[in-house]
Parts: sequence; C-alpha cells; structure tokens
Amino acid sequence: MGLPFLDSFSAAAGRGVWHADELGLADAQVVATGHAALDAELPGGGWPVGAMTELLLPAPEAHVWRLLLPALAQAVQARGGPVVLIGAPYEPCGPSLAAQGLPVEALMWVRSEAPAARLWACEQALRCADIAAVVAWLPQARVGELRRLQLAAAQHEVLLFVCRGESVAQSASPARLRIRADRSEADASQIELHILKRRGPPLAAPVMLSARNERMTALLAAARLRRKLRLQAQGTVPVGGVSAASATVVRIDAWKGGPDALDRLAVVA
Repeated sequence: MGLPFLDSFSAAAGRGVWHADELGLADAQVVATGHAALDAELPGGGWPVGAMTELLLPAPEAHVWRLLLPALAQAVQARGGPVVLIGAPYEPCGPSLAAQGLPVEALMWVRSEAPAARLWACEQALRCADIAAVVAWLPQARVGELRRLQLAAAQHEVLLFVCRGESVAQSASPARLRIRADRSEADASQIELHILKRRGPPLAAPVMLSARNERMTALLAAARLRRKLRLQAQGTVPVGGVSAASATVVRIDAWKGGPDALDRLAVVA
C-alpha cells in the first residue's frame, strides 16, 4: 500500500509527462498553418512561435509560399510588423501575395549571398520587437549557428523559418520542427510533407497538400473553360474536347527565375 502523499504526487506528475507515442502539446504559442491536415499533425495545431521551423526543400524556391503564406499573413495582422525575407532566391511577386492577404509593404527583403551576412541579418531581425516573422534561406548554416538563431527566436518570441536543402535531412538540427517538402511522384498536383522532427511519434505517411490553393485552381479551370469555348466558337475544337493539333501547352514552371518571381507555382496570379 503506497503512501497517500506519494500516490497523489505521482498522479499529478503523470499528467504533465509527455509520452513519446503521443502528439505533444505546444509549450509555447502557435500560429495555425492554414492547412487543416498539417495542423492536425503539429503539436498545438500550428507553427511554433519563438522556435525554429526548418523546411527542407528540393530547390530554394520550391513550395515556400504555398506552405507559409497563410501563417505569414496572419502573423502580420496580429503583430503589425513586417515579414523579413533573408536571402530569398527571387524577388517576391507583390500583387500575387497581396491577393492572398500579405501586402507588399509588409515584406522586407534582405539581399545577400554571403552566408555570414545572412546569419547576421537573421539574428538582428529576430531581435527587433516589431518583426512578425523571419524566413531565411541558409543552405550552408552549421549546427552551432542554427542553435544561436533558435535561442534568439525563443528570447523574442518570433516565428522563424529556415529553408535548407534536402541533403541535410540526416544531419543534426536544433529546430523544434523539421519538415521536408517534395512534389508527389504519384500526383504532380500534390505536395508531400514529411515531418522529420516533432514532439510526437514518427509520422507513418506524409501529409498531402495541394500544390495550388483553391483560388489558383479555380482560375486555371476558368481559363481552360474560356479557351475551350472560344475555340469551339471558332470551329477549331470538337464539342467533346480540345484536339491535340490545336492545343498549346505552356509549362507554368517556365515562369520561375524571372525578375519578379518567387515560387510562382505557389501564389495566385
């Protein structure tokens, strides 16, 4: 028979213990990702505030805005400060982002190729009280440098996203959350989100996310329908569909790399 004091102490302690086979509760504020399926797999139901989230991408520009835009727009509305982009591969497409709630005046783009300069700018941005979020491309950052950024984010309670390449997936990282994003091989219209690190059990299957938001999908469908009706009116397309001879395919990813592009696949035109 146990002592009453010890029994009550054990019960109270047990309520505060996280078990590795359970999805952990957030120990800090979170911001909803804007993607319900992803929120369901993250501790607290969103991106952690005051902690580093590491995004491992097949290319520097791939999937960033599709994944982060809803939360960044929410953070700007809540805090009133800008989103700082450090080392972004392309210039943000302002009208496209504004159409989804992130005005261009809320963006601050720090252009630098030097790894040390990017790290310095990231630390300085994290120390600014008015900053809503920091998104930094740091492909060459080392563990010790990432740890400094993690501590700075925790001290100032800022959303911090660090973008790196897929090749570092097996390397150690101080990030609270690590996600690898890939275009699905089975369905090119889907993005696979592999949660490599979280406070919870390993994820059995990736979280699937549409490569385009609902508005973009609707716009593209409407454009296809208008083209089909126009060609039908001209008598060049059978009613049943578009003939191969008259159809012209333009690759959307051919837009990438333009002077005003940043992950064009992920933003509304």
